[in-house]
Amino acid sequence: MKVLTLNFLTCAVKTCKSSADSFPLHPKDAELAHDDIEINPELLANVLPRIDWTALRTTSTELGFPELPAQPPTVEELEADEALLKELHSLLLETQMMEGKLVCGCCGHEYAVREGIANFLLPSHLV
Repeated sequence: MKVLTLNFLTCAVKTCKSSADSFPLHPKDAELAHDDIEINPELLANVLPRIDWTALRTTSTELGFPELPAQPPTVEELEADEALLKELHSLLLETQMMEGKLVCGCCGHEYAVREGIANFLLPSHLV
């Protein structure tokens, strides 16, 4: 599961739907893998406006990456700062969570991640 994907996932427990703490899900005991992918600045420029930057900063820090800037870079800033471009590319597109858990900050439910796939099936008492 790419780190980019984590920015679009929220807790599936019914009682968490209205809580802001259910997003982002927090990685726990994460085993990461790195794939080398050619940098595509246009893709990053198109993806950045769709990303919740605060959630990405949280996830990045929890996975042990350097802290990201407080505000998302503009397209012009991204094109001018090659180091930031490479860092975001590596974090979002090349880094995968292969094993571990995703934990809800609201209810504490843990979703297992195995072989890069998260299991979002809930027990009947949480549906």
